[in-house]
Amino acid sequence: MRIGIMGLGRIGAFHAETLAGLDAVDSLVVTDPVAAAVATATERFGATATDSPEALLAAGVDGVVIAAATDAHPQLILAAVKAGIPVFCEKPVARGVEESLEVLRAVEGSGVEVHIGYNRRFDAGCMAARRAVLSGELGDLHTVRSTTLDPAPPPTAYVAVSGGIFRDCSVHDFDIVRWVTGREVVEVYATGGNRGARYIREAGDVDTASALLTLDDGAIAVVSNSRHNARGHDVRLELHGMKDSIAVGLEDKLPLRSVEPGATFPAGTPHTFFMDRFAAAYRAELTAFTEVVAGTRTSPCTVADAVEASRIADACTLSLHEHRPVRLEEVRK
Repeated sequence: MRIGIMGLGRIGAFHAETLAGLDAVDSLVVTDPVAAAVATATERFGATATDSPEALLAAGVDGVVIAAATDAHPQLILAAVKAGIPVFCEKPVARGVEESLEVLRAVEGSGVEVHIGYNRRFDAGCMAARRAVLSGELGDLHTVRSTTLDPAPPPTAYVAVSGGIFRDCSVHDFDIVRWVTGREVVEVYATGGNRGARYIREAGDVDTASALLTLDDGAIAVVSNSRHNARGHDVRLELHGMKDSIAVGLEDKLPLRSVEPGATFPAGTPHTFFMDRFAAAYRAELTAFTEVVAGTRTSPCTVADAVEASRIADACTLSLHEHRPVRLEEVRK
């Protein structure tokens, strides 16, 4: 199949490399405002260059991967859907829930599949955790813990437009909690602090945050995030049930140092970057998208799924600013 890629920044270039290595993909068509990025893709992967998204959509592509800036996501999704071309778009759908809902309304009933990129759904550990929940082997869950700790904060320019730590970082935890447990969040209580980069505080954001989520069956989920985790990129998930408890990410590359006498775990080199931690998941995710394009499966993460994760992020942002619990009904539109 012939896949188009809109946006060749860090994640777009990474997706181009992954797609070029998939057996199902015969050729790539690319576009990006930065000529050097396009030149690199054409040289490395034999991609065909186009000078605009419109030209890419008219180039006979079977599917489109959108890795452009967030502000461009809605218009690019809708353009591809109008052209009848299946879409993979990196999260989020849009900068806010209201605009995301406009996209959702336009996509529903179109008959065109839209796959939103929440890569943890394709992480082997997270998939095993979901199977454990669905099989009942854990019993009723009472506590879930989801952790995302980055080794260093993103650039100033990114922080200024990200919408805050809950919307650009914690949202991965919110999505995976929903997906693995199969439950919905009904209430949140969030807090945060600033212990590091001054520009994060100046942007009105926090660099370390926690959120307590109440699920619709009464279980509790604890989400923990930070921009400052010097030991590495730490992503974990714990599920504690009435029958058993399991963990995702508890392996030798875990960025933690034990101080227990005689302990040798973890013994590996810590993960330092999300592309390292989730390389296999990204490959599985884009493989799944080729199956969506081929018509052998439906979208494994829909626009509606992404909207719900964004609602939780909005509720946590409101809770942080107003120092109070927030019911999800308050942010539904």
